[in-house]
Amino acid sequence: MIFNIEVNNKTIKARKGDTILTALNNNGIKVPTLCHMEGFHATGSCRMCVVEVEGKPNLIPACSYPVEEWMKIQTHSPKVIHARKTIVELLLSNHPDDCLYCERNGNCELQKFAIELNVRERRFPGKKNKYKTDPSSASIIRDPAKCILCGRCARICEKTIGVSAIDFIGKGSKSIIGPALNKGLNISSCVNCGQCILVCPTGALYEKTHFAEIQDALHNPDLHVVIQYSSTVPITLAEEFGIKPGKDINGILNAVLRKIGFEKVFDTAFAVDLTIMEESDELINRIQQGGKLPMFTSCCPGWIKYVEQFRPDFIPNLSSCKSPQQMMGAVINSYYSQISKIPSENIYSVSVMPCTAKKFEAQREQMTHKGITDVDAVLTTRELARLIHLNGIDINQCEPESADMPFRNRSSAGKIAGVSGGIMEAMIRTLYYKLGGKEMSNYKIQEIRGIKDRKEITVKIGEQKLVMAVVNGLGNVRPLLEEISAGRSNIHFVEVMACPGGCINGGGQPLTKDASILKVRTKAIYEIDESESIRVAHKNSSVNDLYKNFLNTEKENNNHELLHTSYKKREVLL
Repeated sequence: MIFNIEVNNKTIKARKGDTILTALNNNGIKVPTLCHMEGFHATGSCRMCVVEVEGKPNLIPACSYPVEEWMKIQTHSPKVIHARKTIVELLLSNHPDDCLYCERNGNCELQKFAIELNVRERRFPGKKNKYKTDPSSASIIRDPAKCILCGRCARICEKTIGVSAIDFIGKGSKSIIGPALNKGLNISSCVNCGQCILVCPTGALYEKTHFAEIQDALHNPDLHVVIQYSSTVPITLAEEFGIKPGKDINGILNAVLRKIGFEKVFDTAFAVDLTIMEESDELINRIQQGGKLPMFTSCCPGWIKYVEQFRPDFIPNLSSCKSPQQMMGAVINSYYSQISKIPSENIYSVSVMPCTAKKFEAQREQMTHKGITDVDAVLTTRELARLIHLNGIDINQCEPESADMPFRNRSSAGKIAGVSGGIMEAMIRTLYYKLGGKEMSNYKIQEIRGIKDRKEITVKIGEQKLVMAVVNGLGNVRPLLEEISAGRSNIHFVEVMACPGGCINGGGQPLTKDASILKVRTKAIYEIDESESIRVAHKNSSVNDLYKNFLNTEKENNNHELLHTSYKKREVLL
């Protein structure tokens, strides 16, 4: 039912059942929010969205109050502005005065509201709480002093990721948000996905940086510093420089990384193709030899840690393949080291990933081969942008360049792995060839595209019917695991991505509250796939050369040792 309401003395349309905030947003009228999250039940706790409603004695939280026919609303009356300003002033009274040093300086919602509401003096000089920073995690730093108790991190960890590693602790003025018993993140159930960072409005949560180590390595004449970047990074990095979202700056990125000082620049999409080749062989072997099914993807380190902590009974179902990041690191330290005649101990290997969990993955003990770590340091997309600024490089003045051999070539299948369903689609393309002996007539598989929580498809290849499932967002995997535990046995392969939408929405990607940007990023990935000539991993000539010249030679025969790993039950202390 559509009816009229009056907002700021003008009549607009509203729908019965909508909240005031929804009605305002649908009509292009913006009011500030702090605790509100699109798609989540409103709590009305921060009161930043309060509006004045005729006939109501008090201000009303727009996020949780339903619209009524001919309701008369004032969104920016003096009374409303005064209330919002007071809320910001109260938050600032217990907030550190270190904006110049803060990770979120210039991109902080609290700072933004203080500017908009013209808060220029401290009216409430109360005693501030003092908290210690928690740097214990390999991926995420928690700074409770900057937390404004909006609860967004706790909600996304519980509902979207299904982990509940952090929550409200204490009561009243002693309330904080943190892991159980307020201990370190490193001994909590945190899977390092970084979705909490994406929703945090201040600098209370941010990624642990490897800046200093990388800078030292770049200026160490004894080290040969190389870098790889995820297939999503060239799509999302442009946003950090004010370029229209979805712009692919792959060639420019190669040039920029060389200007920074990296000796070689490699595209991790090459390693995605390598992963598809290995993972498809593993799946075929499990199907034909009666191995453990369904087989789950192993490229998402957040998902891997979830299984190790919460469902170790499914460890045998995990693919033994390393993630593309780790595969690339392994072949850099072996094959590239061999052909370049540079000792692996002199190679410093950096990766740029959309994911904070990749920092945790890189330091896992299983990711060391003959005493050499596969990847030495990991940067997020956001950190790479800061590194580019630090080195004074204007990306608009850079001409596109190609990545370096021997890991330059990639298929577009290696590119679509960055979106939910992408690994599955790339796998099906190659399985169709390996099992059926011919190429698919249409590579596009619409049924597993999109951002539905869970997607399933049955693929017929020759006489074989394969049932595949895609889980979008870690919080949606539990029902499927329960179905399998209860006896469902017809599924062959499952892709799980911790972050909703896939790596394109990873915890290390540019910060934004605009939900439509995820669709723009995804569309850009699929447009690349449609426009390229090589769209399957098994046609990547560089991958085939790697198998021929190194991995499958009698001398080496080391593809399993280099490219595969193992997992074990992980005890969660809290």
